[in-house]
Amino acid sequence: MSTRIYHGDLDPRQIANNLSATFHRGNYQVQQIGDKDSLAVQIATRQNRSSGGRTAMTATISKVADGLSITVGQQNWLGLAASLGFSALSAVHNPLSLLNRLDDIAQDVESITLEDQIWGVVDQTARELGTGQALSSRLSRTVCPYCLTANEIAAGRCIACGAPLGEVQPITCLNCGFVVQKDETICPNCKKRLK
Repeated sequence: MSTRIYHGDLDPRQIANNLSATFHRGNYQVQQIGDKDSLAVQIATRQNRSSGGRTAMTATISKVADGLSITVGQQNWLGLAASLGFSALSAVHNPLSLLNRLDDIAQDVESITLEDQIWGVVDQTARELGTGQALSSRLSRTVCPYCLTANEIAAGRCIACGAPLGEVQPITCLNCGFVVQKDETICPNCKKRLK
């Protein structure tokens, strides 16, 4: 399960609708559950399709104070593993049987990359809406640790007392957009190393 934060004026329905438009065709079916502030988008392979193993994934999209928090849930691998296993066993018994299973194998490989495809749609939608994982204007002020005056995010010195502000400037994780402190080396949200 992975979570990313997108800062800016975003509506969960915008992301959910783009996910539905992208995946509700071919071998996938999509279902949206929830309300305007919190939606779950379930993407699954169709029940009666002609190839590949069963797989499913859920993207949970929730409104937070400064944008959206999006979590992509664990994929159901059981049907996918069974389908790939059947292809492997068939190949052991009869190598020519792989020719009959090419569609199944292609669908299974596509399902393995489903999470990356979902994040691609989310990232593209955020870019199209002029938002992303950068800090928004709501977080673009920093408070002077000496006199508690709000200052512009890029200010080097406090406008009230002149104290240096470099160490209190907030930053975001480049991987998930979570707001982190300058002294942190690992993102508390995605556990990736901060640069």
